[in-house]
Amino acid sequence: MPPKATRKHRSKKGWMHEHVNDHWVQEAKRLGYRSRAAFKLRELAERDALLRTGMTVVDLGSAPGSWSQVLRERVGSSGLIVAVDILPMDPIPGVAFIQGDFRDDPTLQALEAALGGRRVDLVVSDMAPNLSGIASADQARAIYLGEVALEFAGRWLQPGGDLVIKAFQGAGFPEFQREMQGHFEKTYARKPKSSRDRSPELYLVGKGFGRA
Repeated sequence: MPPKATRKHRSKKGWMHEHVNDHWVQEAKRLGYRSRAAFKLRELAERDALLRTGMTVVDLGSAPGSWSQVLRERVGSSGLIVAVDILPMDPIPGVAFIQGDFRDDPTLQALEAALGGRRVDLVVSDMAPNLSGIASADQARAIYLGEVALEFAGRWLQPGGDLVIKAFQGAGFPEFQREMQGHFEKTYARKPKSSRDRSPELYLVGKGFGRA
């Protein structure tokens, strides 16, 4: 059996080869998106009629910014996009960025100021946990991130607003999906074409907040 370090090197080399030759990575570069994740939101938006001109949108876990780029394209100059992340994000024209934890009061105060009294039409969250390699722990962290995003949306969405949350199939997912269904008129589980086949990620789309 090859040494562990050698196997890890081969695995990383294989991932890099796949990444460089990935159709969606190449498309992202061609169109100027910061990551291939842009196409996930584009597909979700088209399938579930999520975006329209003039909307107010909050992008949670926004770095590096590909979802904010798509939002800027679709919402237009009359809309308002506020992006929030603990990590830094390079500026995007027309996007207000707040660096901080959206669960903390200073960040929430900055968000409230950026919204200027507006209620939010759409909350999107592409947040994922830093993977530890321990499947049960990683799944628990992913469910927790979904729960805090749902709680955030419950505080800021206007009646009839929509929510998109990244989730992962596994322990706790059915319960979280049912919890989300209790807040929206319709809830869908989506697997975008640009999501890697082997990935357990799904996106939960809630339509019509407060109408369940």
